[in-house]
Amino acid sequence: DCPGKEGTGGRLRNLTLLRNKLYLGQRRRTEPVVESTTTAGDHGNLRRSQSDRTEYSQKLQEKMAPQAVSSTPATPLQEDKEEEEEVVRQRMMARRVKVIAELLQTEKDYISDLDLCIKEVIQPLRNMQIARFDVDGLFSNVELVHQLSAKLLSLLEEATTDVEPPMQIIGEVFLQIKGPLEDTYKIYCYHHDDAHTMLEYYEKDEELKQHLRDCVQSLK
Repeated sequence: DCPGKEGTGGRLRNLTLLRNKLYLGQRRRTEPVVESTTTAGDHGNLRRSQSDRTEYSQKLQEKMAPQAVSSTPATPLQEDKEEEEEVVRQRMMARRVKVIAELLQTEKDYISDLDLCIKEVIQPLRNMQIARFDVDGLFSNVELVHQLSAKLLSLLEEATTDVEPPMQIIGEVFLQIKGPLEDTYKIYCYHHDDAHTMLEYYEKDEELKQHLRDCVQSLK
């Protein structure tokens, strides 16, 4: 009897081990299997993806940041273009300086002519007090034109003296004095034709004509 009992117990243990193996095998067939190689590959792909994003972010920051703009040397063509543009700017600035200087000189000459006209013609004729000679009608408001021109010259000199050429703002001067210029020259232009007709009439009078000649000679 004892040997039989031992044989039966051994078979029971074998059946138990067999059931356990079958159970484990069934679980393996029904549960998902994650292989170590696949997991390692997925982690590798994830690391590469993060690396790509980091590299892209760095490149984007380099493009967006002004200080990180590529500092590659300019090509000979770019250098030639920049030199040509600089030459053009210098020529335009030199021309502007010349125009402003000519404007100032022209205004000075104009004021000088008006000054001579007032001192050598208008005032002497006015002092003669010739009854039939309308000095104010002949010369209109020239004295006011002289005063306004002197004011314009003063403003132009103020805008250009000890001021670097690029900083010389001339347009503002004319905008500032625009109103008085219009008012003054409207009067002068309005009386211009009448003054010319009056001068032609005076030149037919020998006495008045001689006075005018004396004034012109004094101017010369």
